[in-house]
Amino acid sequence: MDPIETIVGAVSHLDRSDVDTDQIMPKQFLKRVERTGFGEFLFYDWAKEPGWDLPANPILVAGENFGCGSSREHAPWGLQDYGFQAIVAPSFADIFYSNCTKIGLLPIVLDETHCQALARAGEGQVDLQAQEVRYPGADGELVSVPFEIDAEIRRRLLAGLDDIGVTLGEAGRIEAFEADRERSGPVTTAL
Repeated sequence: MDPIETIVGAVSHLDRSDVDTDQIMPKQFLKRVERTGFGEFLFYDWAKEPGWDLPANPILVAGENFGCGSSREHAPWGLQDYGFQAIVAPSFADIFYSNCTKIGLLPIVLDETHCQALARAGEGQVDLQAQEVRYPGADGELVSVPFEIDAEIRRRLLAGLDDIGVTLGEAGRIEAFEADRERSGPVTTAL
């Protein structure tokens, strides 16, 4: 997973609340086992609607309760594969939020007023190091909005560590534990 520090660029706006994971990635596309190739199926049914336009920009602004519904890892995979690097919304479903952070897709919670202003600005910055979202305001001045994120999630995203990376970072301690722990059966050694 690539480390995240600052995501800069154009903003796409999905002005809908309660977007569930089946709308993000419909069930008929869940047969794949790899994490790539899902972007083309993102919002598959909605993409057929007249006037649908959701450019693949670095930042997606969405409505309240984004990612509700079933725990479907394919939804964050599709969003990331499509090209989004950060999703900004007033709220997220807990499991969806967690699934995003585990693959390096950055979910940011901002109040509705700032979400709408970021969407209107059409461009912005998500600075994980400083924990700020920045966008040009109506008067041209740069607006900076702080956001909260769990310290451990932030550390992992800044370092580019997924669950496997975190485990590998503890390899020395794991080996020491295994070497020192009491064994109830025969001792085996590596060849």
